[in-house]
Amino acid sequence: MTTIKQAPVTAHSRVLGIGGVRGENVVSNDDIVGPIDSSDEWIQQRTGIVTRRRAGADVDVIDLSEAAARLALEHAGISAEQLDTVIVSTVTYFRQTPAAATQVADRIGATPAAAYDISAACAGYTYGIAQADALVRSGAAQYVLVIGAEKMSDFIDPTDRSISFLLGDGAGAAVVGPSDFPGIGPSVWGADGSRADLIYQTEDWRSALKSGTWPTLRQEGQSVFKWASFQMVDVARKAIEAAGVTAEDIRAFIPHQANMRIIDQMIKQLKLPDGIAVGRDIAETGNTSAASIPLATERLYRDGQVHSGDLALQIGFGAGLAYGAQVIVLP
Repeated sequence: MTTIKQAPVTAHSRVLGIGGVRGENVVSNDDIVGPIDSSDEWIQQRTGIVTRRRAGADVDVIDLSEAAARLALEHAGISAEQLDTVIVSTVTYFRQTPAAATQVADRIGATPAAAYDISAACAGYTYGIAQADALVRSGAAQYVLVIGAEKMSDFIDPTDRSISFLLGDGAGAAVVGPSDFPGIGPSVWGADGSRADLIYQTEDWRSALKSGTWPTLRQEGQSVFKWASFQMVDVARKAIEAAGVTAEDIRAFIPHQANMRIIDQMIKQLKLPDGIAVGRDIAETGNTSAASIPLATERLYRDGQVHSGDLALQIGFGAGLAYGAQVIVLP
């Protein structure tokens, strides 16, 4: 039998660089409380959000992705021409086809890199890292760019008290490449589609065309809070165990920026060490779905709370209900 030649296998991968950008407009709680009959105090107590960042009408997911990608490449010291694959995780790009990733790759000069999109909502970035890790270690790619990008403000209802007031716009990116040591632990990921009605778009596009209404986002807040605060703790524990480390080894905890109370509850349940750096970008940026983990990571770097070589536990969770977690070595 004639055998087929396979690509050389790479033993390990790691994240080589991180970059992030946020919408240029700062939107305070006072700016949005009128239509939802609320207050700055209520929003801060319930969510921890003080402001959220939103992009202008002339900015889209591809613009945000391009800016974040360039920063991540600079941090990694990798040129766009070296990229083999570009992955964009988003649920707020308006075209079914072509994929946003193909246009981002063209803008940054990564052609002819393979390029495709992921739709996994708030778990999208961790899904992208899982795929990049597998691509590099299998030999299918040497350098992979993973982007989480959302313009959530295009899908908000200003009168909605369930999720709209949480949402912000931004993009975060990471470059994944080969490593001499394990830099990305095994991914623990999954989904529970039986509970897809907990976070959802109000109408599909066919119904919206008939009704003439614009689809927006909704969530069942209490159910989502319980699911994220408690069931996702088990996922985080499995990611720590799969990486062969302990909670005491973790130097940074970077969860999806859904709600500050969820973050605090997870820290308590996981019994993470005192003094650990915690991603709390939600306070100033809001919930940016697939962009939230890399944006929170970028802020930790900017604030001097993390350093190269630190072990970070990252976990994304949201609509679907999709989730993903892994322990990584920070670049």
